[in-house]
Amino acid sequence: MIKQFLMNLLLSFIWVALTGSMYYTNFVFGFMLGFGILWIMNRNEGDRSYFYKVPRIISFVFYFIWQMIKANFQVAYDVITPRYFMRPGIVKFPLNARTETEINLLSMMISLTPGTLILDISEDRKTMYIHVMYLDNPEKFVRQMKTGLERRLLEALR
Repeated sequence: MIKQFLMNLLLSFIWVALTGSMYYTNFVFGFMLGFGILWIMNRNEGDRSYFYKVPRIISFVFYFIWQMIKANFQVAYDVITPRYFMRPGIVKFPLNARTETEINLLSMMISLTPGTLILDISEDRKTMYIHVMYLDNPEKFVRQMKTGLERRLLEALR
């Protein structure tokens, strides 16, 4: 998988060099073009995990950016209005993430989102305690985090 990623980067750099246009959009286009070329070249080989993982990673990045934008607008709206809409609370979040890397990345993603903060992780690494600024329904929050952020992150990593 690393070999295919490096080959994809090499193809995108070759594309940028051939076109002579040093813009990030041209690099992204070259990356997508290289991805397509590698997919066509490797369609009969056994190891195709790279071609499933890259779209999942891209999907996760866009999902996380969307969640960040929504949370930023929610916090900004609360700050500029005279009335506060906060309902802070602490949620016990059961983890599906098992490795240190998965738990660490999940906790960083949660902490980067405005309005949430990781308080603690249990000793057995099965529970995370999250402080949420806008907590209307704890079960709904846990369900959204499970089906949204955690599931997408684990699909991108595994």
